[in-house]
Amino acid sequence: MPLHALVLTAAALLTPLTAPHHPEPKCTSSVPYVSGQGGYTAYRIPATVRTIRGTILAFAEGRRDGVGDTGDIDVVVRRSTDGGCTWGPLTVVAAGNGDTRGNPAPVVDPRTGRIVLVTCSNAGDVTEAQIMRGEVPPERGRRVFVQHSGDDGRSFTPPREITDRVKPDGWRWYATGPGHALALTRGPHAGRLVVPANHSAAPPPGSGDTGREPRYYGAHALLSDDGGHTWRLGYIDAVYDGRVNANESTAAQLPDGRVYFNARDQQGTDPGHRLDAHSADGGESLVSPLAPQPSLDEAPVVQGSVLQLRGLRAPLLFSAPSVPTSREAMAVWSSRDEGVTFHKEVTLSGQRAAYSDLVPLDADGRTAGILYETGAAEPYETIEFRRLPL
Repeated sequence: MPLHALVLTAAALLTPLTAPHHPEPKCTSSVPYVSGQGGYTAYRIPATVRTIRGTILAFAEGRRDGVGDTGDIDVVVRRSTDGGCTWGPLTVVAAGNGDTRGNPAPVVDPRTGRIVLVTCSNAGDVTEAQIMRGEVPPERGRRVFVQHSGDDGRSFTPPREITDRVKPDGWRWYATGPGHALALTRGPHAGRLVVPANHSAAPPPGSGDTGREPRYYGAHALLSDDGGHTWRLGYIDAVYDGRVNANESTAAQLPDGRVYFNARDQQGTDPGHRLDAHSADGGESLVSPLAPQPSLDEAPVVQGSVLQLRGLRAPLLFSAPSVPTSREAMAVWSSRDEGVTFHKEVTLSGQRAAYSDLVPLDADGRTAGILYETGAAEPYETIEFRRLPL
């Protein structure tokens, strides 16, 4: 079934509380971020949400020192009020000031309409490898922050640290998302905010490991039941046997109210590059542990995104590159059995591509959108926004 058909069958995407009428956009795609422009050497790590007023927010990391993950990195955002065709000026949401700020995980609180943004940081002169090996003191390692916007994403509160609430002793690396977080809209936990995340653990004493080994990666979730004011940990994947090494993760609420988690497998010994699991209690625990998802074997080792369209028969979407050994050919898959199996619906381009994030673009289910890294020679040349209409 082509993508236009699967979108048509959905009754609606996640409906905002209130939204003004906007004229039908006249574009197919746009490019909110071009590396080398706006004062940054590169832009990476896209995340996007649609606000209650219908504004599309495109978050990214603005990297001043190059395309690498270490250095002077800001979290930035651009706003679109015409469905992703044109974009307002770039705004710095969380300034690195020489340090690394990143892994944006935004979500719209369904009870208040406020945008909640969770991010991470570390000192700008340390690397992920050093942090995983335990060579960095906690104050210079990974820290976790939350911000809010009550004016449709025009401005955000200063970052407020929540590390002590969501990062246990013994964890070293830590990353939220990246990509949009989840607001539960039905069931006993309606209103809960769920931020999919990952961490690395310290090796057990006497193991001989450094902690840099991929086996020490694990996924988890952050939960808030009061609009992002207080936070706690939900489920924790703490099996470090090397068979599956859950890394960057994403989540969606299924029509029956369960939460579906999908994660990158970082060099696990079991076949495949994607893992998934379900939660029946709003992200508090998993029904069964994260396990390989064989119907997504085309995806390489990379971050991905999931989005549940609204309606009992509506599909669950997944986005990622579609060449198992290379970051290229961004594609969208769909599942009509709550994430048990997926089928590829469309390949957006044959160009190089990497991280992505899916977003609903209207209240009646006619259009979805994808914000993704892509380029002709390298996947980090631009961050493109593509509309996926009927």
